[in-house]
Amino acid sequence: MNLSRLFLESRVEKTSAWLKGLWVMLILLLAGILTTGVMGGSAGVSQGGWASVWKYRDVFWQGWLLTILISLLSLAASSLIGLGAALARRSRILPLRSTALLYVEVVRGTPLLAQILFLFYVVANGVGLQDRIVAGVLILSLFSGAYLAEMIRAGIEAIPSTQLESARAIGFTELQTYRYVIAPQALRQILPPLAGQFASLIKDSSLLSIIGIGEFTLAAQQVNSATYRTLESYLPLAVGYLALTLPISLISKMLERHLCYET
Repeated sequence: MNLSRLFLESRVEKTSAWLKGLWVMLILLLAGILTTGVMGGSAGVSQGGWASVWKYRDVFWQGWLLTILISLLSLAASSLIGLGAALARRSRILPLRSTALLYVEVVRGTPLLAQILFLFYVVANGVGLQDRIVAGVLILSLFSGAYLAEMIRAGIEAIPSTQLESARAIGFTELQTYRYVIAPQALRQILPPLAGQFASLIKDSSLLSIIGIGEFTLAAQQVNSATYRTLESYLPLAVGYLALTLPISLISKMLERHLCYET
């Protein structure tokens, strides 16, 4: 009981220290913004600059909401694609395993920007898909799904074979083995890189501006073009993405504590 209490207390202290450091960073960032705004001219920032950008707050808001929508749909779709590709990589069927391996290697070996341009202007136009948002979600999902597939596969293969043999010995079916033996342990191991990949997916959605999707980054570019206020246009962009990625990190740490079992 004492060891368990000490372990939990140490985890709480580490989390508290991390949260304190995060709040200090945000406070320093806010202080720097306010100081820069007060000092004005030398950095090209002025009250008039902020006022001119404030007029376009609806553009920022609509772009931010669209980024949230695209990110949520891409997170869900990429998780399903990643799980399917990971299971296909472990399949006994050679063509299925080879196809999954080819998909993972091609996606991971080419830059996302090139994939967006090729899949939208060549593949999507070739099949008659004109909806840019749907195409963007599919492209992001395929890109992130390849990385998630390798994370999930690594988590599954990290489980000792003795546990799988024990599951078969007590009569578990393959589905029950995955559900009760593999999934809980694999999730605990892949949770940190999984959270990092989800955060990266949100930030990668900014590249969809290159095909004309009016998400958050394109909104900032439009405001900058209209006001010629670069810092005032792109600072809300950074804060907006931070507001989306920080909750993922916090939720991940909460789940890590919840899934942490004594051995």
